[in-house]
Amino acid sequence: MFADLRFPVIAAPMAGGPTTPELVAAVTVAGGFGFLAGGYLSADALADRIAKTAELTGEPFGVNLFVPGDAAEADLGGHIERWRAEAERYGVEPGEPRWDDDAYTAKLEVVLERKVPVVSFTFGTPSTEDVERLHANGSKVAVTVTSPAEADQAVAIGADALVVQGFEAGAHRGLFADEPRAEGGGAQYGVLSLLRLVSARTDLPLVATGGLVHGADIAAVLAAGAVAAQLGTAFLCADEAGTQPAHRQALADAGRPTAFTRAFSGRPARSLVNRAVEDFSATAPSAYPEVNNLTKPIRAAAGKAGDPEVMSLYAGQTYELAGSGSAASIVERLRTEAREAATRLSRLR
Repeated sequence: MFADLRFPVIAAPMAGGPTTPELVAAVTVAGGFGFLAGGYLSADALADRIAKTAELTGEPFGVNLFVPGDAAEADLGGHIERWRAEAERYGVEPGEPRWDDDAYTAKLEVVLERKVPVVSFTFGTPSTEDVERLHANGSKVAVTVTSPAEADQAVAIGADALVVQGFEAGAHRGLFADEPRAEGGGAQYGVLSLLRLVSARTDLPLVATGGLVHGADIAAVLAAGAVAAQLGTAFLCADEAGTQPAHRQALADAGRPTAFTRAFSGRPARSLVNRAVEDFSATAPSAYPEVNNLTKPIRAAAGKAGDPEVMSLYAGQTYELAGSGSAASIVERLRTEAREAATRLSRLR
């Protein structure tokens, strides 16, 4: 499904604002592929974004959905009180720390109705019944995996491709289950290591993702067996991205390290380190989406105020090397860099 791309780069689905129809369309027009982020949207909003993207490009594109998990068992009391103090700072109320399924069923019906060519899933696998419905409707199914064991589960339910996510990736790890006592929520594999381990156990097409911001990164994962590279951080500062100004500025300043934190959502996610990451990470519970719903209005208020210290500044480890400009110019730069990297491989002959 990705082997015929003019350039094997995929714009990652970045939920919460950065991924826009304009960004997806621009990358597809430039010869790549783009995924709309379905996470956090209502079914109607997702339908609108699919329609908008289709208006902007005649090329195929995909949609990503979050697989809902179980309600949290962790005690959120202390975390709620810590965030309540931040809410008072901005004159807003904390959100209700409730469980929801992110309108999964309704959004699945949307992608079926719109016959989206490729539907990818994060945080778990869809049911075999859902996969069968998508296949019968003409859609291909991709599943994000962070370990060989998760890859086995995705193969078992009939996935057509795997998105192999290394720990270098920005934002949420695609873990099927968050282990509260494990750093980063579970086993951590670099993208190249995981790519090789997964390719040794399945012949499915593999898409590599995690800290890829340079054309040489794309060449490296293709050499290691991937059919394409999925990039998110590389497009965070694209003109067409919906990244908030304070987030863009923090990326441009390039002065912060990154770290995994559950502080903002209750799931491990790689963020630029700010005050919230420093103060709340150690005690943040494993409770997604309850924590995400709790902090959402506070983070939104911080964004409006231009205060990066309590925003979820999600970014990959190599964010300092990512550029800016139009999505088309970013793709062209990546293409040039990848070709230069391929040329350097001639010494292996």
